[in-house]
Parts: sequence; structure tokens; C-alpha cells
Amino acid sequence: MLLAVDLGLRTGLACYDTDGRLQWYRSQHFGTVAKLKRGAYGLLRQQPALQWLVMEGGGDLARVWQRLAEKRGLQVLPIDAQVWRQDLLLPREQRNGPLAKQHADTLARQVIEWSGASRPTALRHDAAEAILVGLWGAWHLGWLETLPLRR
Repeated sequence: MLLAVDLGLRTGLACYDTDGRLQWYRSQHFGTVAKLKRGAYGLLRQQPALQWLVMEGGGDLARVWQRLAEKRGLQVLPIDAQVWRQDLLLPREQRNGPLAKQHADTLARQVIEWSGASRPTALRHDAAEAILVGLWGAWHLGWLETLPLRR
């Protein structure tokens, strides 16, 4: 399995199986770095089949996730938002941050539907971006031959 993380104290999370389908997603607000450390540790322990951690973002929070993943023996794939956006969004859809987030929401909903995952009552932008980071990771790792996005 692959866990995608959109880093922040409010963290987007999305988990994919090796068939490239989204299994679950959510947004979690940790509030402090100490709570994030405990929460990330617990989350990684709860996923015994986890092999990959794909994370968007950097800095101190990325180092927290990186250390925990390495202790768990996970492969870590850091990615910048511009990389996955370039591969998943059209140029006109990423002219600015708010526009890119709007299109990320639309594409994330397509992935949720395609995967047969539970439909959201509300989809926060961090969870939507984690879904797309995970989709990019699954595609990058060869778990998907093509991307299941409708234009």
C-alpha cells in the first residue's frame, strides 16, 4: 500500500492499494508538532501493509514523517506540488494556487468515484490534494498504466 500525505498541521491523507485504487482518504488536524509526531506514528503503525510514503511539502514536518517512515522501513517519495500538478492538471488549470485547488477538488472527486471509495460529505483541499499526490505516486510507481481522469 501507499500512503500519500499533504503536509501541514492540518494534514491530508490518502491510502492506495497496489492496484492503484484509492482505499480511504481524510483530513486530520494535529494542532501541534508534538501531536503530529504521535499521530503520524500511530497512523503508520496501523497500516501493516504500507510500503510507500509519498509526501508533498517540506521543512520540519517532512522531516518528522521521513524519520518515522524510515524507522518503519518504508520507501519515501517526496514530491513538490508543481510536479504532480504538471502531470495531472492542464496548464490553464494551474495558473494560480486557488484555481489549482479548485481543479484538484474536481479531479479528486473523479478518483473517489473511479475507485469506489466512500463519497465525501465535504472534501477539504488538503485531502483532495493528498488524493492526487497518491494518484501521482501510484502512477509513478507503475501501479497504473494510465491515469483515470476525465477531461
